[in-house]
Amino acid sequence: MITKLSLLDRDAALATLPAWRLNDAQDAIHRSFRFKDFSEAFGFMTRVALLAEAQDHHPEWENVYARVEITLTTHDAGGLSERDVRLARSIDGLLGG
Repeated sequence: MITKLSLLDRDAALATLPAWRLNDAQDAIHRSFRFKDFSEAFGFMTRVALLAEAQDHHPEWENVYARVEITLTTHDAGGLSERDVRLARSIDGLLGG
């Protein structure tokens, strides 16, 4: 069973993910990405999709031309879980940070 992070664990995890912002309303984390064009944004989404499949954890996301918005939360846990933190770190790794 996947468990929701405690407030203390959530805050500790967010401290290690400076580019991600907490969305209290959804108990989720969110990050915006900007690329030079649609092709670069779509290529990034493809790489994220492969990570998500490998981790069996899938983002909520939106793409408009060169912008990608990603929100991570674990619906089965009722909020933010270690799975979200792990996927956020993997996504950051695609960009070298």
